[in-house]
Amino acid sequence: MKIYVPADAAARALGADAVVQAITDEAARRGLSPRIIRNGSRGMIWLEPLVELETAEGRVAFGPFVPGDAAALFETPEAHPKALGLTEEIPYLKRQTRLTFARVGVIEPTALADYEAHGGLVGLRKALSMTGEQILDVVTQSGLRGRGGAGFPTGIKWKTVANAPADQKYIVCNADEGDSGTFADRMLMEGDPLSLIEGMVIAGIGCGATRGYVYIRSEYPDAIAVMNRAVATARDAGLLGDAVLGSGFAFDIEVRVGAGAYVCGEETSLLNSLEGQRGVVRAKPPLPALEGFMGKPTVVNNVLSLATVPVIFARGAEYYRDFGIGRSRGTMPLQIAGNVQFGGLFETAFGLSLGEIVNDIGGGTATGRPVKAVQVGGPLGAYFPPSMFDTPFGYEEFGAKEGLIGHAGIVVFDDNTDMLAMARFAMEFCAIESCGKCTPCRIGSVRGAETLDRIAAGDATAVPLLKDLCQTMKLGSLCALGGFTPYPVLSALTHFPDDFACHKEAAE
Repeated sequence: MKIYVPADAAARALGADAVVQAITDEAARRGLSPRIIRNGSRGMIWLEPLVELETAEGRVAFGPFVPGDAAALFETPEAHPKALGLTEEIPYLKRQTRLTFARVGVIEPTALADYEAHGGLVGLRKALSMTGEQILDVVTQSGLRGRGGAGFPTGIKWKTVANAPADQKYIVCNADEGDSGTFADRMLMEGDPLSLIEGMVIAGIGCGATRGYVYIRSEYPDAIAVMNRAVATARDAGLLGDAVLGSGFAFDIEVRVGAGAYVCGEETSLLNSLEGQRGVVRAKPPLPALEGFMGKPTVVNNVLSLATVPVIFARGAEYYRDFGIGRSRGTMPLQIAGNVQFGGLFETAFGLSLGEIVNDIGGGTATGRPVKAVQVGGPLGAYFPPSMFDTPFGYEEFGAKEGLIGHAGIVVFDDNTDMLAMARFAMEFCAIESCGKCTPCRIGSVRGAETLDRIAAGDATAVPLLKDLCQTMKLGSLCALGGFTPYPVLSALTHFPDDFACHKEAAE
């Protein structure tokens, strides 16, 4: 008898450990010894803790499970009050296109045999039979772009590193997932860490790098622990070390932990931190692809970008490229959060409209009130009103409307939200998290918060000052923190003018 209970941080926060203890105790009272497997989360957070029971027909889901539900699990499971039917038939899960997250919630995260049984290592074995140039061509042809920020083409970045002359090259995974409303990196590392390792090894083969680092934010203790176990498992099995899978290629990985600075999600700040220096932005050029970690050519990619690489090699560049729209190819793990009925992870091809994502997949607000705004791309993303919900989910499509996809965090707000207060939060966030390198970011964010306070107090003359300040920040910052903070501020002012006018009227 196999029972699956997620060890994912979100599931644990909602009581998964207590559920495991209750199931264990109930089984002992009945003289049973089921095998309880701690898997990753399927991503349906409103159903966590989600317990799955393996049956002849497939895995059956129960949730949200509480300790008091344990007894009925051993009696007539089909009549259990929390029974949801076959897991794969749950509508939210069934309508997804799971490529990057195909194994998350399905396998035991660090069990190599389980990983291989579900398609793991197919891509790496293919890559080991290819030349570096062939590997780079596959990645380029797939259309894969960075999944953590600007959406830079992965193949171009890899080719730049591969062509740079150097005695040492590096692959660095940016797992400093700090944007509000994002959790896909954490879920992937906790639920399928070997896919990230496999992707990094393939990147190493293609670029001629022999060393990799996974830089994880300190606020992710579970992900850190799982990644360290996965690296040890991979090393013991010969996936890492002097001869990857018995080949002539050497590659090893080390997990490094950040110290909690949001700016270290920016690649050059991350590299400084990785080197033991203060996490501040570096001026570019030189690009990290030419002078990165320790001054050597370095690939810096997001967790989702690297974990998608094995899928591309296992199924082919054309297969992956056939999903999506325009220059946004493949799938994107959407992270739906905030005031929303069905919050969680939903992987689908690029191209759905924002309205479909929020109202159809997310089910609208959890409060039942009308949606007022949606912020996409973390705390630096623009606020989109319902009138812009026809915008297709794609990099260029969002960019054309002064927005960004970023890491695909989607945060929903209802009509009770004060958008002036949200705009001020963006400025205050930048002021707190700025590394201080750039004057527009360091000083502009402080002045911006003060200017918003003036508007809140009824000073209408502060509005044009705020607009000018935002334009200066956009043009003068070295990294996204200062350069993109104006986007939520200006979008709030543009699309929700009444929220700014009402403060003025109140003051008068």
